[in-house]
Amino acid sequence: MLNVHSIESFGTHDGPGVRMVLFLQGCKLKCLYCHNPDTIDTAGGKEYHIDELVKMAIKLKPYFGKKGGVTVSGGEPLLQSKALIPFFKRLKEEGIHTNIDTNGRVLNHFSEELIDKYADLVMLDVKHMTEEGYEYITGQRNKETTFNFAKHREASGKAMWLRYVLIPGITNTPNLLHAMGEYFKEYETIEKIELQPYHKLGIHKWEALGWEYQLKEARENTKEEIDAAKEILQNYFKEVKVN
Repeated sequence: MLNVHSIESFGTHDGPGVRMVLFLQGCKLKCLYCHNPDTIDTAGGKEYHIDELVKMAIKLKPYFGKKGGVTVSGGEPLLQSKALIPFFKRLKEEGIHTNIDTNGRVLNHFSEELIDKYADLVMLDVKHMTEEGYEYITGQRNKETTFNFAKHREASGKAMWLRYVLIPGITNTPNLLHAMGEYFKEYETIEKIELQPYHKLGIHKWEALGWEYQLKEARENTKEEIDAAKEILQNYFKEVKVN
């Protein structure tokens, strides 16, 4: 069984091609800019049997084409790694491309088996390049968990994309972008980095939960700032995409 928050049938921003996207319930981080804060609490969600989800994926398979498939996001999907192993195994048997969108904080026996054997692609969210910045954004310490996860994926030789949210003055500064590029420039498994310009579309969800949204003062990026960030990162990565 998987505890699922919601399912999107025709996702186009969660990996290659057209995808069925499962947003799982539960996350140990509470990122200041989270646009799905209702997925954070591990309580809630709806239990789905793996057979039911596999049937959904098979029905959608004609729409996937050569590139599409199934992406599991969250929340943090690797909190349910043990249940995801048989799910991804079944999808692989059906010839369906599998992708995990993760913050990289869960690296244990189950998550390693999942990403080593059954995840065709991993999309890793890099929150910040400094410990202070990581704690400010996520509410948790130890940014090294993300980088340990990246090292593990690199060692597997299997495809990885990075994702990075651009917040003016917080994550979108030249020194941080160069630091990220320098850190990952020798990685051979990274196919691209996706930049997510900061937006405030999730504020109403925070308010509905009775939580204070702490980035109200942050502004959205200008086109010039986004272009400048892309230009910096193009020195380090094969492909830089702005979502």
